[in-house]
Amino acid sequence: MSSTVERVIIAGFSGHGIFFMGNVLAEAGMRAGKNVSLVPSYSSEPKGGLINCALLLSEKEIASPMITVPDTVIAMNRTSVNKFNQKIKGGGMLMYNSSLIDRQEFRDDIRLVEIPATEIAAELGEQKAANMVMAGAYAKFSKLVTVEEIENSIRYLLKDENKDVIELNIESVKKGYDYVEEKKYMFGRYVHSVFRV
Repeated sequence: MSSTVERVIIAGFSGHGIFFMGNVLAEAGMRAGKNVSLVPSYSSEPKGGLINCALLLSEKEIASPMITVPDTVIAMNRTSVNKFNQKIKGGGMLMYNSSLIDRQEFRDDIRLVEIPATEIAAELGEQKAANMVMAGAYAKFSKLVTVEEIENSIRYLLKDENKDVIELNIESVKKGYDYVEEKKYMFGRYVHSVFRV
């Protein structure tokens, strides 16, 4: 992942907290002093359609907010993988919620990171916090935002919520970050072999 720009597509169904995850990471980028662009995309389906947002974090000014070749795709469901898997640049990363997506072979020229986000969130008492588990996991790879900036962003964006909600989201971020650290995903160029059945 570049130390000057990160192009990220975050995708899933309505109810996966896709836009909130995008807002949290965008706020973290601004707190880190980066240039940030966040573009949401809504499905034309009236209910249950795929939604995504394009997040750009950059040390330099952003000429265009559009992302055609993402460095990273964060996928919350199988439909998201199907739509964006082939668009990831060579050497990029597919991070997916393995609680909802079965292990299988994907491309062999990208880094694959499986996070059982829904299971981790359920252990904390709220499956809907899976999006923050994924945000924490992403922080372990990012060179432009830190887990501390993500936690502070949550406190800011949820300042009107009760303390328990805020702490649940922060704890979910920590769990995602710790999961990646324990798995040591980031020390190999690719982890394709992990997913061979």
